[in-house]
Amino acid sequence: MKKLLPALLLPIWLGSCRHEEKTLVSAILTDSLITHFTLPPVAARNETELQFWKSRINPANPGYLNESRYAACLNMAFRLSGEIDSLKKADSILLALDRNFNHREASACLALAAQGISQHRFREADSLLRKAKALGLRPYESHAASFDVAFELGNYFQAKAELNAIRSPGDYGYYFRRSRLDHLDGELDSAIADMERAAGLAGTNGYLKGVALSNAGDLYLHAEDPVRAKEAYLQGIRQNSADFHSWMGLGWIALIHDKDARMADTIFRFVHSKNPLPDVLFRLEQMAGVRGDSGLQLRYARDFAREATRPVYGGMYNKYLIQLYTGVLHDPAAAEALATAELQNRATPQTYAWQVWALFACNKREDAYALFQRQVSGKPLEALELFWMGRLMEGAGKNYNAREFFRAAARSRYDLDPADAVYVQKKLEE
Repeated sequence: MKKLLPALLLPIWLGSCRHEEKTLVSAILTDSLITHFTLPPVAARNETELQFWKSRINPANPGYLNESRYAACLNMAFRLSGEIDSLKKADSILLALDRNFNHREASACLALAAQGISQHRFREADSLLRKAKALGLRPYESHAASFDVAFELGNYFQAKAELNAIRSPGDYGYYFRRSRLDHLDGELDSAIADMERAAGLAGTNGYLKGVALSNAGDLYLHAEDPVRAKEAYLQGIRQNSADFHSWMGLGWIALIHDKDARMADTIFRFVHSKNPLPDVLFRLEQMAGVRGDSGLQLRYARDFAREATRPVYGGMYNKYLIQLYTGVLHDPAAAEALATAELQNRATPQTYAWQVWALFACNKREDAYALFQRQVSGKPLEALELFWMGRLMEGAGKNYNAREFFRAAARSRYDLDPADAVYVQKKLEE
């Protein structure tokens, strides 16, 4: 089972690196961003449209246009505010619309499939998309949505075929999706170029441009380039001040690159005051671990688990719950149950790796290694899964293999929990 390093090791690690590199997220920058924060214009426009379409709905005479536009505004409200109830209300509106039209409106099924992806209900999204395609979709809609579902389900060959069908030098959606495939294939430079291209193709749509820039920031961090990641996140925030993913990206740079837990705490707490999603609680747990405050770390871990396991979120946070249950929360049985449920939702190399790690944490080492050989070995994995597989190999006494996994994980240290990054560094120095 995964053990966190003794609390004293992290402050030593922080202190040894504090002055080696230039601070990227300064107090002046952070104070300015927080002081001048206002909701983006797109939020006000969306609220106006939301109220307009809502006012046009007549429950006694259900229609299509008003209801579908209202649901779209609710979906955007969720993306801007993090209020999960808006997303759930959009679900209800679309389900009622689908019923009212006797399940014969393709666009309603397509919208519900997109909702399913947003909430990590991937099998359900696949079923809804099949219905939409049977009713009739335009070619671009069909191929783009098919890519999204296939990619999430781990059907990568199909995803590539669907993407090739919408290949276009001037399409935002094509390059956004191509970036995901290039990243999966380990073509990180191409993935970054694709996402930057998508941002350039967003035109005057500041929201879409901000989404692409925020994703580019993540890719730059994956490529160990925090300077460009910071610039991408800042550009994203300039496009959409409520881009709290980019806000948290800046906080992560402050924590991992600048070794400034206090600054990271300031940014994460600000996000927590504006956005109710559990994501920031997970980052606060990691920040507390870096500070060596085990009591605060445990408190944030419990807070995250309590929020993330609310039925309204479904399985949206399973990966992070597995990480905490096999770590600071010391409940590997809960991790195994979540990993099993996740495999029923989508069976990908990544989710199989989660199950492998959960089995290993439950001391079912033979089962874990057998599953690794059948479903994970040789497949593309992210840094966290690479770290977990390194621990599996270490436990199996396969030290050469463990070192190779740790070396691969170390190439994306910004994607690792700080304690895991320290563990990897120590192992590679032995």
